[in-house]
Amino acid sequence: MAASFSPRDAEAADCRADAAPEVDWSDCTKKNLMLSGNDFTGANFRGADLSLTDMRNTTLTAADLEKATLIRTWFNDARLDKANFARVEAYRSGFKNAFAQGASFASAELQRASFNGADLSHANFAKADLSRADFDNAILSGASFAYANLSRADLSQANVEGTLGFDRAFMLLTRIEGLDLSRATGLDQSQIDIACGDAETKLPKGLTVPTGWPCAKD
Repeated sequence: MAASFSPRDAEAADCRADAAPEVDWSDCTKKNLMLSGNDFTGANFRGADLSLTDMRNTTLTAADLEKATLIRTWFNDARLDKANFARVEAYRSGFKNAFAQGASFASAELQRASFNGADLSHANFAKADLSRADFDNAILSGASFAYANLSRADLSQANVEGTLGFDRAFMLLTRIEGLDLSRATGLDQSQIDIACGDAETKLPKGLTVPTGWPCAKD
């Protein structure tokens, strides 16, 4: 049986094309550029290298960045709703104050990334590496961290109004001080025992505060 393909598959990426909605820069090298303020709605960045590029204030609604290299790339204040960041390499990248409702970061490498102030409602972080990532004042309602590595990540100042999924997440020294996890799903006692909470942390029914809390700042 012949493989099916979309019309875009038949078109080669144009790495010299101007920034525009639905531009195809797949597998292109766009490192260390100033692209802030552009509209990339529905654009194709699959496999592209955008390391050190300024993507602040851009619109990337429904854009596809799967397997892109985004090391130290800035997406601060960008619109990223429904964007696909699956399997990206985004070490130390910035997503501060980004609007990323429903975005997918599945299996992404996001060590030390900053999501401070970002709206991550219903975002998917399944199997992502978020070690030492920051989520201060981020909105996490409905987000999923299933099987994610949250070791030393800081969720303590995040905003959660609703469910939050942690099924099989690795939570070594994850900071959850003051966090209301009473409606979180997938949490078990073994995860809580190695995390860092305090007297203000609210846990789901059936889980108890371990004797090792609180953890020292590192």
